[in-house]
This record gives sequence, C-alpha cells and structure tokens, in this order.
Amino acid sequence: MVKMSNQHQIMDSSLPSLGRLSQEGSLCGTEKKLQVGLEKYLNGCVPLSHQVAGHKYGVDKVGILQHPDGTVLKQLQPPPRGPRELQFYKKVYTADSSDPYLLDLQCYLPKYYGTWSSPDAPTDLYLKLEDITRKFNKPCIMDVKIGQRSYDPFASQEKREQQIKKYPLMEEIGFLVLGMRVYQANSDSYDTYDQHYGRGLAKDTVKEGVAKFFYNGESLRKDAVATSIQKVQKILQWFEDQTRLHFYASSLLFVYEGSLLQPTGDTPPGETMMMTSNDVGALKERVLECNNNVCQVGMRENGHLTAALGQSLSNMYTLHSRGCPLEHHMEDPPWKCAALAPLEQSNGNGTKAQQDMAGGIQGHGDVEVRMIDFAHVFPSNTHDEGYIYGLKNLLQVLQQILNE
Repeated sequence: MVKMSNQHQIMDSSLPSLGRLSQEGSLCGTEKKLQVGLEKYLNGCVPLSHQVAGHKYGVDKVGILQHPDGTVLKQLQPPPRGPRELQFYKKVYTADSSDPYLLDLQCYLPKYYGTWSSPDAPTDLYLKLEDITRKFNKPCIMDVKIGQRSYDPFASQEKREQQIKKYPLMEEIGFLVLGMRVYQANSDSYDTYDQHYGRGLAKDTVKEGVAKFFYNGESLRKDAVATSIQKVQKILQWFEDQTRLHFYASSLLFVYEGSLLQPTGDTPPGETMMMTSNDVGALKERVLECNNNVCQVGMRENGHLTAALGQSLSNMYTLHSRGCPLEHHMEDPPWKCAALAPLEQSNGNGTKAQQDMAGGIQGHGDVEVRMIDFAHVFPSNTHDEGYIYGLKNLLQVLQQILNE
C-alpha cells in the first residue's frame, strides 16, 4: 500500500471549525455560542458529517448540510455554476420527460427533491438531494473526479492553468481521488484522506492509492471492488450510448458498507460474514446515529480516529426537528414515478447487480456508485471522450485491484 505523510490523513470531524466536542462531550463557551447561532440560522439543519471532498460548511462560504429528514442540502454556488447545476437537475428530473437517456441517467444520480431555503435566509437556495450514505451503518466513502480535464471549455486561461497545476497527471490518468473515508474493522476507526492524498498519486502508485479505499485494516474488500466495477461499467455504457452532454469537474461517489458481522451458526469458525441488505434494514434505527456521528477529540491512536460516538447528529435532529419545517420553501419533486419511495430505500443502480458476479467474486449488495457535481455540464453533439477515458482507466485500475 502506498504510504502518505500524516498531513494528508486528516481527522474525521462532524463540525469542522464550528466547535468540536471535548473529551467530556461538552462545548466550551465560545464554541457553544457558535453552535447555538448555527442551529438558529440553519433552523435545525447541520453540516454533513461524512463529507470527504468539496466545499464544507463552516470552512467555505457554501457547503453541504443535512436536513432533519435525512436529505442532503447542497448550497447553490454563485452564478453561473449554481444556476447551471440547478438547471441540470431540473432537466434530468423533469416530470414529463420521455427522453430515455435522461430517464436512464436518473439511475446514476442522487434523487432530486427540488430546492430548499431556511426561513431565516430565504435567498440562500439549496439543492435538496438524496443522501447516498443514509442506509449504511459504517459508510466507506470515496469521491473521484472523472475526466481528462477539470475545467470547462469556457474557462479562462488563468483557470485552466490553475486546474492543470493542481494535478498535472489528470489528462494522462483521467481521474483524481478527491477524498476518502475508510472504516477500519480492526480498530473500529476511520482513516480519512483529503485532496492532497489524491494529488500525490502518480501513474505507478494510483492503483495502490485506490486500493487503500477497499482495505479495512484486515483484508481487501474484493466484494466491494467487484460490485463497484459492475456499477461503473453501467455508467460507462450510458456515456458510450449518448452524445448529448459533456461533463467537466464532475465526480463519482463510491460508498460501501464497512461493517462486519460476528460469526453465526452458519458461518465457518474463524470467518466473518459481510453485512447483508437485510442486516442493514434491521439496523435502520441506528443508521443515522452511526454514520453521522460527532466524534470526540483526543481519541486518536496511531493516526486513526476512533469511531466511538459522542453525541450523534440524529439526536440533534430530534432536538431541533420542531424548529425546522420539513417542507419550507421546497419545490415539489420534479419527477413522478415508482421512485417515490421512502428515503431509506435504495434507489441504487438496480438490485440485480447485488447478485451478479465480477471477476469470480460475489458482488456485495451494499455498494453505491453515483455521479455528483454538475456545475460544469454542457450540451454537445459528440461523445464525451474525456469522461469515457477516465471511466475506462478507473475500471482498469479497479480490475487490477480485484485480480491481485
């Protein structure tokens, strides 16, 4: 496995720069005032605890929040990026759409529930989206930017040079790991890696760098690799069939279940059994508490952040749910179909993939791969060769990891 310096392995915190819980689980005076102000302004919504990349609330002017109903709120970026992303979601999820390509594309995106704003700040608009990690107990998350260019055709020369400088190998490799959060079963902790980790991966180390996402401290999760391959292949097929859109600076979000079950009577001695969809369903009441935890400070061991929970965000949702109307200034979901299912239910890339085989390894059901970030999507009449190139290279790397 490729080793990176400690500065690239960052602490997993639920409320970055907005106040952290002390070892006793209480906030100091200044942090408490900030937290109270945050709760009042956001009307019960909280920063997304398990975000691995992108703008983070409290660090940047715009960021991603979690609504008390479990959906994700992504604040609209300044024009033209924000309006462009909003129009993309509206186009894909338009209620009367009969476009087969756009209907198929819905399978690979988070569900879109319209827009939302706080009554205290009605002009600050948010995209209301499905939280892909919601059904997971110990979600392992990776954000991978796809394509040979991370700037769009209308970017200034300065912007182009800036993006190229960030990762000169983007054109050759075709993808960039923006961040990872990996559950370590051997220590009940998370390893979290920021964008600098991905930028440090070269052509000869990128396979080991991606493989780290599937290593749980005890073994390589080839079941998760196999299912990830299946789902990326489906996205690749969509791109090879369409000549309507080009995507720049867009990502794939990978999520798999990191939990391991204790051996049961049906499990051979000395072996562990991966958590199934039914097991996750049985733990539904605990999901938010486990995946949106506010971790205690001072619980680091050998660079690992212990996964012991302090105060859960789900408890905070309960405390503030009365103060945050679920439907305030929210547009009706611009799609009407069988996908109008409870948020806990997977709208993933098809349950059949859970039973498929890839590379001789049984695909594990609890894996999601979705496309995210659409501020730089433009109409076209040709294949998106840059994105296709990135997907094929990523698939090649995943296949190499599976074959190890």
